[in-house]
Amino acid sequence: MDSLKWLLPNLTVPTWIDITIAVAFCVVGWLFQHFVLKKIITSTVTFLKNRQRNFQATVLGQFNKAIRYAFMSAVIVLSLSNLLKVFLFTHFATKNFVLSIMVFFAFKGVYDVLHYYTKKPLELNSDEEQNVLLPFFLRIGKVLIMILAMFTIASFWNFNLNGFLTGIGLTGVAIAFGIRDTLAHVFGGMSVALDNPFQIGDWIATEDQKIEGTIEDINLRSTLIQTGDKGLVYVPNSYLVNRPIYNFSKREKRKCELFLYVAAENEEETLRSALSTIHQQIHLHANTEKELIHVYIDELYHASYRVLVRFYVATNDTAVMLNVRQDILFVIRQVVQDYEIVLAEQPDECKLEKK
Repeated sequence: MDSLKWLLPNLTVPTWIDITIAVAFCVVGWLFQHFVLKKIITSTVTFLKNRQRNFQATVLGQFNKAIRYAFMSAVIVLSLSNLLKVFLFTHFATKNFVLSIMVFFAFKGVYDVLHYYTKKPLELNSDEEQNVLLPFFLRIGKVLIMILAMFTIASFWNFNLNGFLTGIGLTGVAIAFGIRDTLAHVFGGMSVALDNPFQIGDWIATEDQKIEGTIEDINLRSTLIQTGDKGLVYVPNSYLVNRPIYNFSKREKRKCELFLYVAAENEEETLRSALSTIHQQIHLHANTEKELIHVYIDELYHASYRVLVRFYVATNDTAVMLNVRQDILFVIRQVVQDYEIVLAEQPDECKLEKK
């Protein structure tokens, strides 16, 4: 106890009764915050959700731990005040320490709210279209909250911030040269957010087909993509910015293209009638686009013709597109049988071109 008198000159030696009362007060405070205060906060959150006040409910729910920890800290300080016979909340030697704790928990609550919405940004966005910039601003907000909390606590202790800020500025310039690649990724992420070429949940692919999958998350440095064969891939934003990106989720129609090889011995009129019938059947299908249907002979070989069949399906669902393609293949097979069209093998020159 004598070693603490430099901090608290008026300190008196506590008795065992005082120690027992202080411990009992802490235990009662812990039981109150765990079984009463926690239940009050939870009930209030449920009440707000029932009233469709989801934002207020989320904020209070994320402040739950900060409120309870701040309450428990206050209980401990009061217990020590009674034990040492010194009111620590206002004593000049301990007031700043107590204020620092309370400020820390206040900023901790705000940080928890921002962290929650960083993980679930859609709950904060009232628009139907997702705002890709929102997660960036939330992450920046988390950093700003930590810096503001640090400066606020430092101000209680009369910390000289001028020299500290100058040192940070010089250090930041030196570090910037060493993390140029990282900064390129960060600015690439800002470019992705501003251009908004894709959103979380979109299916994208790069032009070289090296990256293809579903967007899981977009952060300042990289984009998290769920691929079909490689699992989760973290792609640097600068890589995506410098390459053409195909956003398959934005497609409103899918192209179907297939080729049919028919023997040159078939009569011209028979072929024309058969192709016209195929065109009509594609047009009659409920899920095909009516404006753009191609059924024509597009290449001539020594003993055969190549027939191009191209149409579009009004969907972005691969399963629906394949189902329509299957229907059209069955139709082509039936037309070939009805008109007694003689089919041909794929010419050797076509096989060589593919190789």
